[in-house]
Amino acid sequence: MTVDFTNESSLETGIDMEETAALVVEHVLEYMECPYEAQVSVLVTDEDVIHGLNLAHRGIDRATDVLSFPMVEYETPGDFSFLEEDGADCFDPDTGELLLGDIVICAARVLAQAKEYGHSVRREFAFLVAHSMLHLFGYDHMEAGEAAVMEQKQEEILQQLAILR
Repeated sequence: MTVDFTNESSLETGIDMEETAALVVEHVLEYMECPYEAQVSVLVTDEDVIHGLNLAHRGIDRATDVLSFPMVEYETPGDFSFLEEDGADCFDPDTGELLLGDIVICAARVLAQAKEYGHSVRREFAFLVAHSMLHLFGYDHMEAGEAAVMEQKQEEILQQLAILR
């Protein structure tokens, strides 16, 4: 597993974000029973950068807490079976790792949402990493049924890691 972590934010969160990101990424890979070593990029940035990315990639003219940029298109979320035959482009040719995609997290939103929801900064950051990892595995929350599945998985992941509210 490779987590390419970059912190470009000017804010101090008071937690070891790189360690937390690696912990959550590794656990989600196990939770999803990913049969491959994988590679994920995590960028922590400020509101102006994530605002620009949100506008450029989603057409939404505001900052957000997290963005996910999956490199793999799943027919069924979390189903890796197609990769054996049709997934050659999904792997890093040098390392053989599955290229899952990129996660971009806004540090200011992590701090604000932790306060708003009454839990720790670490819990909020871990939640956003877990949430985004599920997007990288093809899950979404646009419809109520999809949202319920994602919420259940996010909660199970954080409970298993003992990163609680």
